[in-house]
Amino acid sequence: MDIRHHPDDDLLLARSSGHMPAGMRLVLASHLELCPLCRERARALDAVGGLLLDDLAEAPLADDALARTWARIEAHEGAAPTPVRVSAPPPLPPGARWPRALAHCSATPWRWIGPGMRWSRVTVPEDPQANVFLLRIAAGKYLPQHTHRGQEFTQVLHGRFHDGRALFGAGDFDAADAEINHQPVVQDGSECICLASLDGRLRFDGAIARFFGALVGM
Repeated sequence: MDIRHHPDDDLLLARSSGHMPAGMRLVLASHLELCPLCRERARALDAVGGLLLDDLAEAPLADDALARTWARIEAHEGAAPTPVRVSAPPPLPPGARWPRALAHCSATPWRWIGPGMRWSRVTVPEDPQANVFLLRIAAGKYLPQHTHRGQEFTQVLHGRFHDGRALFGAGDFDAADAEINHQPVVQDGSECICLASLDGRLRFDGAIARFFGALVGM
């Protein structure tokens, strides 16, 4: 897999420090599964975070803090993960798969949002309000022109799209914000399947697109 687009160090550091929303962390985890380069960078930043913790001043703990921590760990280990429930997922190319990061989540069946376009809402148990979804768009189709209220993380699971800035293929990661106005167009040859998370909403240029975006929470 030829992965050309990666998260910046500040995003990996936000993950390491625990300062990243659950939905965004899920999309980033999906990228790390596929990208050995970013896994190595993330391990290095985790190690730096551990060293910084050593330099922090000690904080007082409640007398039962350790007991409550072990109780939560035991409860988590005893709970069986809920498999991802995507209705009739499209076939992926040989060697590709749904990310393991989705294993504890649930997803709705594919829902129509336009000709050649479907989406599925993903529920993240640790943050049910997280705005996470799967997009399945046919070759030659495109999302309407838009920018963002907040950040948008996208991980390409299958296929390719070009948004006017660059070509993104399977394994690629993209982070977009209010400074980016783009229109992802799926390239010929295959549909494109992406996992995305929004911290805020998309700002579509057209009135019709804004109406449908509001219906599906984009």
